[in-house]
Amino acid sequence: MIRCNLSSVTVLDQQKAEDFYVGRLGFVKKHDVPAGAARWLTVEAADGSGVELLLEPAGMDFARDYQKALYERDIPFTQLGCDDVQAEYERLTGLGVVFRGEPRAPGPDMPLMATFEDGCGNLILLVEG
Repeated sequence: MIRCNLSSVTVLDQQKAEDFYVGRLGFVKKHDVPAGAARWLTVEAADGSGVELLLEPAGMDFARDYQKALYERDIPFTQLGCDDVQAEYERLTGLGVVFRGEPRAPGPDMPLMATFEDGCGNLILLVEG
């Protein structure tokens, strides 16, 4: 069986991304290895569940262009999940995280979700479930 064990999010500044994903979202650092001018920097959920997330530097022009195009069109770069979107919205808002609106279910039989800015050039969709 094939499964996803690593996903990445392109970031403009790896240290700022580490501070945000660890300090505000509550992930824990798993790997931090020098990789030329950058780092192989991954985080994971504090309980070890889920997929490891690579905070990948946007080192190439095309990567920055893609990231910027998504951001400017209000398209999340990736999606994260949680058990209670409303509680996380309130917690993260209290920590200064900028949301693009309050949590909502976009349609019938759809989970509660909210989009926030990671401060590293991305919109992230937070989905309940």
